[in-house]
Amino acid sequence: MNGAMDRQSLFAGTRSVAPALQFDSARLETYLARKLKGFAGPIKIEQFKGGQSNPTYRLETRDARYVLRRKPPGPLLPSAHAIEREYRVTEALYRSGFPVPRPLVLCEDSTVVGTAFYLMEHVEGRVFWEPYAPGLSAMERRALFDSLNETIARLHSFDPEALGLGDFGRPEGYVSRQIKRWSAQYRASQSEEIEEMERLMAWLPQVAPTHSQPALIHGDYRLDNCIVHAEEPRIVAVLDW
Repeated sequence: MNGAMDRQSLFAGTRSVAPALQFDSARLETYLARKLKGFAGPIKIEQFKGGQSNPTYRLETRDARYVLRRKPPGPLLPSAHAIEREYRVTEALYRSGFPVPRPLVLCEDSTVVGTAFYLMEHVEGRVFWEPYAPGLSAMERRALFDSLNETIARLHSFDPEALGLGDFGRPEGYVSRQIKRWSAQYRASQSEEIEEMERLMAWLPQVAPTHSQPALIHGDYRLDNCIVHAEEPRIVAVLDW
């Protein structure tokens, strides 16, 4: 079995919920019955196999499928695993017609499943765990990569203020901060001097724009953070905000 097949079998689909990430399904059912119109248990709960910093579950009832995304249990860094921010961004983008799952419920009450979580609609489709999208023809792969580019360009075209996200981040000096961070990370892991890298790190600060128009970015935009249409080579949802 080759590496691509290994990644696909390791990360695609769902599995039984890991013991450390289990919670009381009856308590969740009671909560969702109060908060979500049309919800009716019982629910079958499975955990998505793909690695996530925020544990993610598929919930299935007789009539519907949902996805639950929660903070992990245990002590967390102050700015990490920001489920609340993720829900807010997803909600704003969904209202604007951007391809994200429809957000349904945000719960900040940790007594329901043990940590804060939000619920969204389940989007049917494919997830490719290799960046070259194995199994597609050359024409399909080209169309998929065009869709990836079109999707991220569309994200960058939004005005954060118009979406109600104007208080997110610090747009001033963004490019310069990124160059500084990348250079520091390179220095921290450097094992030998590479002349080309030295020239690049000296050149980039000189040409970085001092002012730029604010835009939304995805901090980890890649193929396996997208859902691809079940039959067509196009993006139908972007995940992991």
